[in-house]
Amino acid sequence: MRSIYLDNAATSFPKPKGVSLAMADYLDHVGATINRSVYASAQDAGLVALQLRERLKRLFHFSGPVTHVILTPGATWGLNMAIHGFLKPGDHCLVSSMEHNAVMRPLLQMQGVCFDRIPCGRDGLLDPAALEALIRPNTRLVIMAHGSNVCGSVQDAAAVGRICAAHGIAFVLDAAQTAGHIPVDFDAFHLSALCVPGHKGLLGPSGIGALLMTEDFSRALSPIVAGGTGSASDSEYLPPYLPDRFEPGTPNMPGIYGWEAALRFVEETGVDALRSHELLLCRRFLDGLESIPGAVLCGTKDLSRRVGVFSIDFPGLDNAEAAFRLESEFGILTRCGLHCAPAAHKTLGTFPRGTVRFSFGFSNTEADVDAALAAIQRICPQPGSG
Repeated sequence: MRSIYLDNAATSFPKPKGVSLAMADYLDHVGATINRSVYASAQDAGLVALQLRERLKRLFHFSGPVTHVILTPGATWGLNMAIHGFLKPGDHCLVSSMEHNAVMRPLLQMQGVCFDRIPCGRDGLLDPAALEALIRPNTRLVIMAHGSNVCGSVQDAAAVGRICAAHGIAFVLDAAQTAGHIPVDFDAFHLSALCVPGHKGLLGPSGIGALLMTEDFSRALSPIVAGGTGSASDSEYLPPYLPDRFEPGTPNMPGIYGWEAALRFVEETGVDALRSHELLLCRRFLDGLESIPGAVLCGTKDLSRRVGVFSIDFPGLDNAEAAFRLESEFGILTRCGLHCAPAAHKTLGTFPRGTVRFSFGFSNTEADVDAALAAIQRICPQPGSG
């Protein structure tokens, strides 16, 4: 039985051709790290790291300096940098009711910081006007998931950004589920910072991500990790300049090589082309679900407001049993549960039972969608069978 991988919201698979080759080439033939030495292989490694930053800068229409593209161990790390490094006791923060635990857990660790949740509807979407009503005099930060990792609904980041800019509030966007899937425009969204992982829609390896930030935001941000940077080694204090100030320790060089190769693929293919392919699959999946009454879709049906992440509730089944049968009987690989986002499931009305999540990637085909729909049809209790 052939396996069909529909868990791309967790991590993309397979990776584009060339990603693993680039990582192996670094490990087998380069080996040097960056910012420490001046011999040829170290210089070559530094050039690849610079190319990676420049690709990220172009991809997200970031007009800030390339030094402000900070490489991180992942999006969760970048979100922690933004939350722990920016907020201070007495500050107020706003989040949506659809946030992932990568935002909520660090926020709940903050002593003396309070927050409110911007309510979202059962479609997973918020009304930007509801945000404005929650702003206080001490509101310093809005942090929001651009796309839901549970149901795929995409927030109007541009509208939220305009409100933040009008009130002088920093705006951090978690683009874990949208980067590489839909256009993300740093400047048009009025962002202060953007957090992305390498391993999802940007098709790179795990263990690497990026935090892009404006100069104003970087000046207000305190580093949460300190150590050697290979620069300013005469001082025991972190250097004041970027990216060194926020990149202590030896970087993930195999990840840098792999992600640079993946972003080359994304750039050459084009986000618009990747989006068109995803929409084709989304439309086919939504149309097919219409004829399966035993499968309840969570989130919006508006294709212009979603990515290829679908949560299905099976009222006639235990959702864990549904996911097990999809794999064991049909080879359909999904993710069941609460997806590290209990607040989102409470918003959608699927807490605590969770859902079965189907998420499409660039390598999935219409045949994969049809196979998933046929499997869903087979496992759903038939009318009158109970």
